[in-house]
Amino acid sequence: MIPRGIISADGHVCEPPNCYVDFIDPKYRDDAPRIVEQPDGTEAFVVKGMKKPVALGFIDGAGFGVRERLERARRIRFSDIREAAYGGRARLPYMDQDGLAAEIVYASVGMGLCMHREPDYKDACMQAYNRWLQSMCSEAPHRIFGLAQTAVLDVDSAMADFRRAREMGMVGMMMPGDPVHEDYDHPDYDALWECAVDLGLPICFHILTSRAGSLHTKPRGHALNNFLGIIRAVQDVVGLFVLGGVFERHPQLKLVVAESDVGWLPHYMYRMDHAAMINAEDGIINGLSKLPSEYVSSNVYATFQDDRTAFQSLHMIDHRHLLWASDFPHTDSTWPHSQQLIAEQTGHLTEQQKQDILRDNTARVFNLPAGAESWRMSGEAVA
Repeated sequence: MIPRGIISADGHVCEPPNCYVDFIDPKYRDDAPRIVEQPDGTEAFVVKGMKKPVALGFIDGAGFGVRERLERARRIRFSDIREAAYGGRARLPYMDQDGLAAEIVYASVGMGLCMHREPDYKDACMQAYNRWLQSMCSEAPHRIFGLAQTAVLDVDSAMADFRRAREMGMVGMMMPGDPVHEDYDHPDYDALWECAVDLGLPICFHILTSRAGSLHTKPRGHALNNFLGIIRAVQDVVGLFVLGGVFERHPQLKLVVAESDVGWLPHYMYRMDHAAMINAEDGIINGLSKLPSEYVSSNVYATFQDDRTAFQSLHMIDHRHLLWASDFPHTDSTWPHSQQLIAEQTGHLTEQQKQDILRDNTARVFNLPAGAESWRMSGEAVA
């Protein structure tokens, strides 16, 4: 049973040097992603077929100030990475420091692999990652819960990946933003979505897992404009599943969009309905039986960490679909100041709303053994 405390809906790992090399199909071992020293003396993950190495400083940047983080990035080697980023037992003190009872963990190098253009190679890497992740989660099975990855080579192999993930103890599936075959609203995928429902595995789309939302695309103007645009690919996924009738055909399917914030979602729902109303007399477009926003309200869940607008939007969106997260150990993480930030941003919420957003919603979506414990750590007072 998960102890008292917050359940973070989006944490990450920093895949260690042996993640792919030791766990991959021997056929791909020579080309497996690995840590390689760079010309400037730093180390980074190099992946065959990907032009740019994966920088370690971005992956393990939580808690560092801007100047310290930039200085660290100039010299970083894997030996500088905190063990909490890849070790289950080593992660627990960091979670305790931030008041986290449990975490859902996503890949980091695997985010880039979602966009890899060689399907079979991508599949081999993701199968290796899943094997490694299983061993990492086994070190803290009641507090660290993994999301498997699938390359979605085809529907049958993806269904096998989902079944294997359930057998391995994974609690959801991290999906690539761009499938190999057609797109996810195509009827060919209906069997996969039924499989996900039957197994109780939510499908999870994280930012930076679609080529359309990559940081490597050239921004208009200032480089930060690229950062502001990365949620667009996640919005496309929501629109695809809603307007393509996926939730109409599979009303029990749970879709999680991760690290894309929430403040935009009420307006997106409103705009979807607006588009439907000017294209159909009653707003019910072909293939749907409800307004688009109603599917978002019933099937879509969103994670966020530092998004004050999320907590200010509860009169426009069901708070039971908001999943708070710390994003540890990434640069954008709220660690180790999560408790302070939560206190600053949730003062106007009811205790039930806090309980749901900070713990129970994530437990319900991912079917975690959370019991009736409070999101507050033992001894915390209720303001």
